[in-house]
Amino acid sequence: MQTATATPVTPKAPRPRADALRNRERIVCAARELFVLYGAEVPLDDIARRAGVGNATVYRNFPDREALVREVVCSVLDRIVQAGQTALAETGDAFAALEHFAHVSADERFSALCPMMANAFDQHHPDLETARERMERIIEEVMDRAKAAGQLRTDVGVGDLMIAVAQLSRPPAGTDCASIDRFVHRHLQLFLDGLRAPARSTLPGAPMTMEDLRQA
Repeated sequence: MQTATATPVTPKAPRPRADALRNRERIVCAARELFVLYGAEVPLDDIARRAGVGNATVYRNFPDREALVREVVCSVLDRIVQAGQTALAETGDAFAALEHFAHVSADERFSALCPMMANAFDQHHPDLETARERMERIIEEVMDRAKAAGQLRTDVGVGDLMIAVAQLSRPPAGTDCASIDRFVHRHLQLFLDGLRAPARSTLPGAPMTMEDLRQA
């Protein structure tokens, strides 16, 4: 009589403890705040201090600076996606939903991510590409809905909106982020008013895509 061979059971990877997840979240949050203020080269010791954790905890979660920068960028892109999903879930005014999305994106300091996305690490890392593609899709959906409602001019693209959000939330030379907070949303609203249909002028060039921005 042949004895059945037992199928080996692969043990599941242990779930991270709640306190470990909180530490990781604190590190990412602290890194984002300092990257916005001082750029991606801020000392990791400063990030650990701001997060209230030890240096070893930072390195245990992120083996190098590139991994931390990538996590920060992906987390911000994910929050922008969530803002877009919230805008799409609103059943009222499509342009008001677009406005809300744009203002939330500005609060995420999207402009601070631009140089990091371009220079700090591998732009083709799978995690980054997935987060970026999700963001681009959701923005396009929000804008398409406003266009379908006849509220958004048809000669603008995703890149047009995001470059304006990035530029308007970027501090002018010689100032810091905190000093321009009171101007960002005022000037962004001025821009958004210019996106309303019917258009009052003819824009030069073609609608800008996110690919246009990457190539620029």
